[in-house]
Amino acid sequence: MGLTSKKVLLLAVLVAVALFVLTIWLWPRLSKKSWRAVLGRVGLLLATQLSLFAAVGLAANLSFGFYASWADLFGQEQEPGVVKNYKSGPNGTKLQMLGTQRISVENGSRPAEAGRIDKVMVHGERSKISSPAYVYLPPQYFQKAYAEKKFPASVVLTGYPGTAEALYKKLHFPQTQHQLLKDGKMKPTVLVMMRPTVAPPRDTECMDIPNQEQTETFFTKDLRADLSGHYRIGKESKSWGVMGDSTGGYCALKMTMRHPEAFSTAVSLSGDYKAPLDATTGDLFGGSKQLQRENDLLWRQRNLPAPKVNLLVTTSKQGESNYKNTLRFIEQTKSPTRVSSIILDSGGHNFNTWRREIPAALQWMGDRLTV
Repeated sequence: MGLTSKKVLLLAVLVAVALFVLTIWLWPRLSKKSWRAVLGRVGLLLATQLSLFAAVGLAANLSFGFYASWADLFGQEQEPGVVKNYKSGPNGTKLQMLGTQRISVENGSRPAEAGRIDKVMVHGERSKISSPAYVYLPPQYFQKAYAEKKFPASVVLTGYPGTAEALYKKLHFPQTQHQLLKDGKMKPTVLVMMRPTVAPPRDTECMDIPNQEQTETFFTKDLRADLSGHYRIGKESKSWGVMGDSTGGYCALKMTMRHPEAFSTAVSLSGDYKAPLDATTGDLFGGSKQLQRENDLLWRQRNLPAPKVNLLVTTSKQGESNYKNTLRFIEQTKSPTRVSSIILDSGGHNFNTWRREIPAALQWMGDRLTV
């Protein structure tokens, strides 16, 4: 049974309850002062506590999508395998179709009414990185009136470690856009849902790490080329945006500020403004202080020319650690960069807060992308 299986969670809860009942039942028998009785009490308490922690941890992971599998949890990410054959788009780009699935809305089995989610494997020609993505195609993509039209696209990124499935199962990005389209509040946009951890288990913070993983190149060059070659998506930066939560939010801002030729628009949901250096990232900058400064977004604003891009940042006055830096980022923004914000009175670094922000963020993104 997989880590995210509800059967695993149910089993963990049943084990925790059984151990609690067993502890109560056996406690009188273990009340003696012998060493065996003491060890028995310690063992029962320890087993009960561990089972409770396991049940709570599994429930939290199921709700927030931190880890997708047991291998992911223990830092032994399963390799996707060697792709030998790719389906080619009209321009010869490489993209492997892994399957399709319906979206959980009314008439979800009819693409022309609900849209469709394609699971694809993107192969990075320049970065040498291969990573899966979930591509939401809006209903208009399948309608005759749009048969010859191209669409804008937004890359949607999770936090770290995160799972791409959480973007449509928990954060409901496709479902939210579907409702906005029905209400006439948004233009149809392709959503490319991914995790930023394309070189697991390392948290690369969307960096081109010197002589190592080239994650920035993957997102700013390879991904755009492969997707626009396979789907009817505009190729210019005006047709491409990127949005994400937490680490994905930092990636969205950074890649758009550093590569306006790739992305014209970015949304950061509770994102920070520089990359952390810890056990999950390792040395991202190869010892280069200059490279580290260039990836500090507040430093970039103060010291480098402002790109002509659109940025949306979100935070909460209470419950978010990025509140002060978000205000500083807004104040430091210089023309021709345009900045907008969503600032809640209270919120947190969690799915519930981001679900409150996503409808406005998607509408804002859709208003700024063109083909």
